[in-house]
Amino acid sequence: MTVIGTIDRPITHDPQKLAPMTSSTSEPSGSATPDVTTIGANASRQNRTREMQLIPEAMARAHMHERLREAEAESQAVRLVAARRMQRRAERASLRARRALAMAVMH
Repeated sequence: MTVIGTIDRPITHDPQKLAPMTSSTSEPSGSATPDVTTIGANASRQNRTREMQLIPEAMARAHMHERLREAEAESQAVRLVAARRMQRRAERASLRARRALAMAVMH
């Protein structure tokens, strides 16, 4: 018993095992494009599959790059806050020194 596949349920999903498409006998010769070779289709399909397999890696790399950028921005913000805190402390010390100097000159 031979099993014939249909479009919805093909015998195999492997393109190399599928029967090649031939032009219909009812069509006049030369009316359709010549038979298409599947070598290019297989190569592009393999390339597409390879690209699809690399998508998670590319997404992980982009995610890691974004996290690194956020961490650098956050550490820069932390350094800026610390620098402003030290600047205010230095300004207060400067004011205390000026007051002390003014008190020393006045007395």
